[in-house]
Amino acid sequence: MGSRDFEGLRVLISAAGGGAGRVIAQRFHAAGARVAACDVDGAGIRSLAAACPGLIAVEADAGDEAAVDAVYDAFREKFGGLDVLVNNVGIAGPTAPAEDITLEQWNASLRANLTSHFLFARRAIPMMKAQKSGLIVNISSGSVKVGLPLRLPYTTTKGAVTTMTTNLARELGPFGIRVNAILPGPIRGERIDRVLRAKAEALGISFEDHMAACLRYISMRTMVEPEDISAMIEFLASQGGQRVSGQLIGVDGNIEWEE
Repeated sequence: MGSRDFEGLRVLISAAGGGAGRVIAQRFHAAGARVAACDVDGAGIRSLAAACPGLIAVEADAGDEAAVDAVYDAFREKFGGLDVLVNNVGIAGPTAPAEDITLEQWNASLRANLTSHFLFARRAIPMMKAQKSGLIVNISSGSVKVGLPLRLPYTTTKGAVTTMTTNLARELGPFGIRVNAILPGPIRGERIDRVLRAKAEALGISFEDHMAACLRYISMRTMVEPEDISAMIEFLASQGGQRVSGQLIGVDGNIEWEE
């Protein structure tokens, strides 16, 4: 992409206070887009705003209906319409056998990983219908293709995100709205290190051994960089992606299996 390829594009990104969400926000901002971002992490979202002058930053819990409404009210007041929504919210959830998972843990995963996507999409759809165009990108997980033992709430909710994506793509296509999901592999950073350490502890092996096992079952033997996710979203938002909808796009180096 060129340096100002998205001049004036109106983009909203959830969970942008760190990790891939922050990179996505920074790259769209650098390319000339008008960007709004939110995160439950107040320090993270304020840091993003300081690094990206003009970016609208809102501290918000994406699983809370009133908080999502407040994000959209701020966005509409500033930008009027919405061209791209990136549903990036997600939590790892518990690492435990299915029978040991509490209802509280299950519901927390549903709230963060699925309800948040619904709440953000629900508010975006009328804005996009009014202009007869728009792009919604949901972040799922490469784990849904192969299953992931000891991570039932995570894989179940991320699988539901793919169903939401294909259903919305059919429903919204006649209005010129495209909906796709990205299925990332392990994204390099502090978050995946925490997840892998928890899984290694549950399996009774070292972090290093579990990391090696994860990479062994990825064809390209590599983790994903946050920039890889952002680049795919940028393609979907570009002219080249204008006929891409209803797709579940793996950005994972080809996950063959997960333990």
